[in-house]
Amino acid sequence: MQVTVETAEGLERKIRVQVPAERVDGEVQKRLKDMAGRVRLDGFRPGKVPMKVVQQRFGGQVRQEVLSEVVQQTYGEALQQESLQPAGSPNVDLKQGAESGDLEYEASFEIMPEFEVQGVGDMKLERPVADVNDEEIDKVLEDLRKQRATYNEADKAAEDGDQVVIDFHGTVDGEEFEGNQGEDTPVTLGANQMPPEFEEALVGLRAGEQKKIEYTFPENFPTEGIAGKTAVFETTVKSVKAPEYPELDDALAESVGLQEGGLQGLRDLIRSNLEREVERAQKAKLKEQVTDALAKANEIELPKALVDGEIESMQQQMRQRMQSQTGQAADDLELPADLFEEQARRRVTLGLVMNKLIADNSIQVDQDRVRQELQNMVAGHQNPQEMLQQYAQNREMMQGLEVSILEDQVVEWVAEQAQVEDKPTDLESLLNPQQAEAAEDGEASTEETSKEG
Repeated sequence: MQVTVETAEGLERKIRVQVPAERVDGEVQKRLKDMAGRVRLDGFRPGKVPMKVVQQRFGGQVRQEVLSEVVQQTYGEALQQESLQPAGSPNVDLKQGAESGDLEYEASFEIMPEFEVQGVGDMKLERPVADVNDEEIDKVLEDLRKQRATYNEADKAAEDGDQVVIDFHGTVDGEEFEGNQGEDTPVTLGANQMPPEFEEALVGLRAGEQKKIEYTFPENFPTEGIAGKTAVFETTVKSVKAPEYPELDDALAESVGLQEGGLQGLRDLIRSNLEREVERAQKAKLKEQVTDALAKANEIELPKALVDGEIESMQQQMRQRMQSQTGQAADDLELPADLFEEQARRRVTLGLVMNKLIADNSIQVDQDRVRQELQNMVAGHQNPQEMLQQYAQNREMMQGLEVSILEDQVVEWVAEQAQVEDKPTDLESLLNPQQAEAAEDGEASTEETSKEG
């Protein structure tokens, strides 16, 4: 077998492979001979069909099968011989040998980029640190009390924490829209069951009062025709109910399923859960910083095949999410590739960098961590043993878990090489960063409005 390699633009490579006719012809004849001993044709006894007839009837089909297999085999041999690592499937152009003679073909493909990982040694990271104190535990206990509140009708104006039962009917530009009305709908003020603007408009109303409430839908609102538009809701308050909270005692602990330990046991359990959440959030923050830094520091020439494959995967995920949200089939939905390209390039870059770090530093997945994580995952499942069995029998599911653990190990390895500084953070901002960010945006907006006024 003769192999020549041609370097095209960037990562593109083209190899020309020549295979002696004997390799193809020998395999074709072997298969035809085997076929002659078992094929059944009208006019011939089983096993007595002449080779010439078998050749005429099946020769072309068998040769095509053999050609396909030989191309696949020799392509792999050529890659190994020339130490080439392809990034995707090749485009194969058969030059000669389709019917007879030596086989010759060209295979065009992209190779994986060669690079050294940059930015690890001088990386600077901030590790958020938050204390789990009695005040934070008290907040969780108060939330538990609120979740178990009972509501009693009260002759008063509605205020934060009350439950208001309403009828509402909304229109946009005088037109009806999906989900625009409700009857006897309970709304707990301050619980974000409705948009904050809507709940705030109910504060101060009493049973029997009516009010027109305006609400502008977000630009990305999924219901067709109302995104970005302002709706007017004719709202009637049916009743106002004041909350009555359970006592902070052992009975509260029993109501959440803690059979032993009472209130102190509940406090200990909350502390343990919060500390575990803090550790998980710390790891997530470090991982975010590490991946951002690696992506910025490593500008790698990326194989188009890998980027295109990632874009296709992201498009499919988006279709599945939209189908799940709307309940309508989205398989044929056109999603422009350029919407996903930047994120796809980042993902491919990080994948290449992670794999390089794993290979260069002989990082292997910690099976003890895999088993522990699997135990944590199934602990809250209704049937843990059934869940464990699913993972044991589904190699794809297990590989997904192993890849996740391995990524965490790579991030931890990078963090060990980096300069890490502890940054004191309040617990709420660490565990609920999106809510904290939204609150900061709201405060900034209020300050800006005050300045303008």
